Amino acid sequence: MTRIPVPFLSHGAPTLAVESTPETRAWTELARELPRPRAILVVSAHWDTEAPSVGSAARPKTIHDFQGFARELYQQRYPAPGAPHLAELAVGALADAAIPCAVDPERGLDHGAWVPLKWMYPEADIPVTQLSVQSHLGARHHYELGRALAPLRDDGVLVLASGGIVHNLREIQWQASEPVAWAREFNDWMAERVAAGAVDELLDYRERAPSAARSHPTDEHLEPFFVALGAGGLPARRLALGIQMGSLGMDSYVFG
Repeated sequence: MTRIPVPFLSHGAPTLAVESTPETRAWTELARELPRPRAILVVSAHWDTEAPSVGSAARPKTIHDFQGFARELYQQRYPAPGAPHLAELAVGALADAAIPCAVDPERGLDHGAWVPLKWMYPEADIPVTQLSVQSHLGARHHYELGRALAPLRDDGVLVLASGGIVHNLREIQWQASEPVAWAREFNDWMAERVAAGAVDELLDYRERAPSAARSHPTDEHLEPFFVALGAGGLPARRLALGIQMGSLGMDSYVFG
């Protein structure tokens, strides 16, 4: 079976669940290009735990983990079957790399998972589960998580990483038509380092990238990027989707 590439998607605002945009159209097209997976393991920025945990629910609930949006968003459901067997495989793959992983029998799908999946696989007929991030453990930890998960790709598993390439909600400019300079600089730095294959520089982005702390006041939205980097490896294809609202980066990458 052909190994499935590993996408990192900047999932943006929850409103993308009900909007046709360049981003949602790119997700739809990406799914058409990828081999159809047997199961999907989503690593979402919106499940952040002390130690790795994977969901094993047979019917994962659609989690509406946001506030203040239109009622239409809270009516959205993504009724895909769960993937308990994939959860077991993920635990085993991480154990092989000496990374303990807990199993959560109740965890559903947060909007970092179901919003892009709604556009990629609208029939919701592929088993899916999630693996958590550990934002306090940094980029190298997540890179090693990805490397440990890479063998799952040989079993027809799509490892889907979902976060944000630039993510500072406190400095969003709702009416901005152009990206602010610091967000553009960080976004471009990431793209240049990916193109150059500079893995060590990417892993040290906190120290090396311009405006790193401003682009990511907290780490959780970039950690899935490093899982994808580890699981898919370089080279990677950039989906240059730009920056919304001044500082919400939407670039995505397909690794491997």
